[in-house]
Amino acid sequence: KYPKQLESDVDLLTEIGVDHVFSPSCDMMYRKNHATFVDPMGFDQTREGIARPNHFRGVATVVTKLFNIIQPTNAYFGQKDAVQCALIRRIVDDLNIDVNVQIMDTVREPDGLAMSSRNAYLTPDERDKAPVVYRALCAAGELFESRFARGLEEVDASDLQEVVESLLQTEHLIREVQYVAVDDLKTMQPIRKVGSNGCIVSLACMLGSVRLIDNIVLRG
Repeated sequence: KYPKQLESDVDLLTEIGVDHVFSPSCDMMYRKNHATFVDPMGFDQTREGIARPNHFRGVATVVTKLFNIIQPTNAYFGQKDAVQCALIRRIVDDLNIDVNVQIMDTVREPDGLAMSSRNAYLTPDERDKAPVVYRALCAAGELFESRFARGLEEVDASDLQEVVESLLQTEHLIREVQYVAVDDLKTMQPIRKVGSNGCIVSLACMLGSVRLIDNIVLRG
């Protein structure tokens, strides 16, 4: 669950010069007898999709409705939600939606923790330990770069997963590692070998009672 903080969000948007905020109620978006959904194939089989059944049908439906209502020229999404980004690009291409999708780099705190409204649920001790998530991903990046620097043309995905999992397991406040995935950059489908085309390494874990996700893009 995400904290609902519309008023503070609007205040922040006002400070940077935003003129309009679209914030419809659930009843406005899903009227009585609503029966139509956008259900893209394959995304429920990603590691994030397995962890959150039917989540991506909801994402695809509400984003398609948003594009139809607003008809924006550009739409901006954060890289932190990696599967969501791939999904939105897919529906825009498949359904011929006239919008330029811009994927923005993950915005991080000074210590590396990916910014998220869920971070507000972390206790002070959990917040202090949370940067281990990004450090674990960076460790995979360092391994990837070192292998290529030695002249190797491919890196085993399992090696990247192992280094991430090993570092996460050093933090006792992480009570569950839901997954560490090494996937194709465009399709978010798992790959066994990572070559010059690169990959995305993503993870989900429970830090205390808070579910954190993050990822890092690796390119050869």
